[in-house]
Amino acid sequence: MHDIFVIGGGINGCGIARDAAGRGYSVYLAEMDDLASGTSSFSTKLIHGGLRYLEHYEFRLVREALMEREVLWKNAPHIIWPMRFVLPHAEGLRPAWLLRLGLFLYDHIGGRKLLPATRTLDMRSDPAGKPLKPIFRRAFEYSDGWVNDARLVVLNARDAADRGAVIRTRTKVTAARRENGHWIVRTEDLRSGAVHEIKARLIVNAAGPWVDRVLAETVGQDAHNVRLVQGSHIVVRKKFDDPRAYFFQNKDGRIIFAIPYEDDFTLIGTTDQDYDGDPRSARISETEIAYLCDAASEYFAEPVRPEHIVWTYSGVRPLYDDGASKAQEATRDYVLKADGGNGQAPIVNIFGGKITTYRRLAESMLDIVEKHLGRKGQPWTAAAALPGGEFEATAFDAEVVKLKAAYPFLEMPLARRLTRLYGTRARVLLGLAKSEADLGRNFGADLYEAEVRYLVDKEWAVTADDILWRRTKRGLKLGKEQKAVLEEFLHGIGPGVRNAAAE
Repeated sequence: MHDIFVIGGGINGCGIARDAAGRGYSVYLAEMDDLASGTSSFSTKLIHGGLRYLEHYEFRLVREALMEREVLWKNAPHIIWPMRFVLPHAEGLRPAWLLRLGLFLYDHIGGRKLLPATRTLDMRSDPAGKPLKPIFRRAFEYSDGWVNDARLVVLNARDAADRGAVIRTRTKVTAARRENGHWIVRTEDLRSGAVHEIKARLIVNAAGPWVDRVLAETVGQDAHNVRLVQGSHIVVRKKFDDPRAYFFQNKDGRIIFAIPYEDDFTLIGTTDQDYDGDPRSARISETEIAYLCDAASEYFAEPVRPEHIVWTYSGVRPLYDDGASKAQEATRDYVLKADGGNGQAPIVNIFGGKITTYRRLAESMLDIVEKHLGRKGQPWTAAAALPGGEFEATAFDAEVVKLKAAYPFLEMPLARRLTRLYGTRARVLLGLAKSEADLGRNFGADLYEAEVRYLVDKEWAVTADDILWRRTKRGLKLGKEQKAVLEEFLHGIGPGVRNAAAE
């Protein structure tokens, strides 16, 4: 009998599993695909307050998110880091005084300590003006944060497992029924076909875009709580050398970001449009491509054209349906709804939410869990490093130097990449290696066999896509033939080894 059964291996499900396991609850998590294979790996990859949400008067959400920026940065300084954003003032759109007022609030309502404050830029002399059209003469520069979103999910799952949680990927929940005051949850291993029944005292439905479907098809309850909104992004070759990102206003009132990405690229997004269909089938449309290219080209001196695109991704956000008339106006806040109690096994459903507030959402969920199951441990995640993040928030460069000193044969770009992905656990990955040859086969772009085996053994990776797109983003630099070689290698490892991975 487990205390908590979590359905869904996205950021909310894994964050809750980690918090609960750390408090002493027994936790079982099932994810029907790979960790972060849904919404959680398709974000704009920002740890931010959400400047534009101030226009919709979502002050509580913005304040909570702003307070989380430095908490999360301290917890995971390898995969989260500060980023400065340049917001050009565009004539005919939001007036400069309104932008400055919003940024004043942004600077002061969230307990900012380490992040620098807003400043005004003269775009005629500041390097940030160089890639833009000369009509933009004034801008505001403010602070937010960047996150490797898929790795944030995996590291929460890794820490949950290290604290005793059972994490099962490629495992679909096919049915759940109440029996004698607890749940009987039926699962199917989608690789082996094996069917299991797990007893649990409480279910957390963290299925993201599938939350209503789980309620309807698995639990047998009618549900119409979620508004599905598609957000799409494009990745192009690097548009600028500056480490700062851009925040662009559009004439339709929406905004997009242009962000330095994976050293050699620029990430541009996002769109907001209602979605009706299977979230797995979400793909960027020609209309969205045109929208993002046109919006970015309003600002960049060199236009962004469809032929410049090297990769696209689309995700479906499960926003709580608050009746907003436009997709971009629907609340990004989270709503937790419990059903059961008084002798009836409870289920708590998660609607909405954003990656920045996942830890606070988990704490709110544990408040509900305590009411039903009784209290165990105290809240603890605010000051607890995620795996690999056991160093000072401002000491990332020093960690790279330490890794290079411990493994002198590493080229500095690889030492930096490994530290960015794995932090202090890069030493676990590298083990006793004394030379590049000790890392095994190079599959391309400095993705060595040692790293692949680590991802299989410790991070639930099964397929080439798990590794290339969710764990490392090496997919941006490896070709189809190299991917096929990697897939063949993974197949050769054998399902028996991979079924036991990460336990």
